[in-house]
Amino acid sequence: MTEPTNNQLKPMPEDWTRALAVVAHPDDLEYGCSAAIASWTDGGREIAYVLATRGEAGIDTMEPAKCGPLREQEQRASAAVVGVTEVEFLDYKDGVVEYGTALRRDIAAAIRRHRPELVITLNHRDTWGGVAWNTPDHVAVGRATLDAAGDAGNRWIFPEPGLEPWNGVRWVAVAGSSTPTHAVDATPGMERAVLSLLEHRTYIEVLTSEDPETYVRSFLTGYAQTTGERFGGKPAVAFELFSR
Repeated sequence: MTEPTNNQLKPMPEDWTRALAVVAHPDDLEYGCSAAIASWTDGGREIAYVLATRGEAGIDTMEPAKCGPLREQEQRASAAVVGVTEVEFLDYKDGVVEYGTALRRDIAAAIRRHRPELVITLNHRDTWGGVAWNTPDHVAVGRATLDAAGDAGNRWIFPEPGLEPWNGVRWVAVAGSSTPTHAVDATPGMERAVLSLLEHRTYIEVLTSEDPETYVRSFLTGYAQTTGERFGGKPAVAFELFSR
């Protein structure tokens, strides 16, 4: 057991029933979040996914018109593995998503529709831990999601007939952050996390020459074990948690 230090991650809040995950592309959630999501749905919590794009520009050898529908299909199958049945796409173009009022409006509308207490998104900063440059889509969607969590509660911002304001977002959890604050035990959901990421087989087979299952299992378990060093020695999924 790792000795507690000031650098230890806190457990994620558990007093909520609905979450909405908002990311840019198919597979964004599966690279690290799925073990937590599987555990949450096991506990009876409702989680929906909203993706800005269909990831149609993500495979160099496949034209977007063919790639987009395939990646959407893989994303829906991937979500189902961890107990998520609601998956929406906002129809932004992959690779050229821009931060701005249009994106904030669309994400705020999704928050008003789903009325979550917890919103989940991906690293909105320019880099991954100061080592690798982040993609513009991730930055734009992550930042817009943080802003839209507040927009959704203000009836005078982006008013839409039939959509009441929702001021019930209590937290926004950012996955892939280099400054995480909280974590979830990955052990109960890890096997389903592996199977969930494996549903993105078309994309994974382009990324690596390794056997897909070997690659996926190594990536997810390695990440969880490293995170667990700050979570009492238990494999974990980390988030940077912003309270509202």
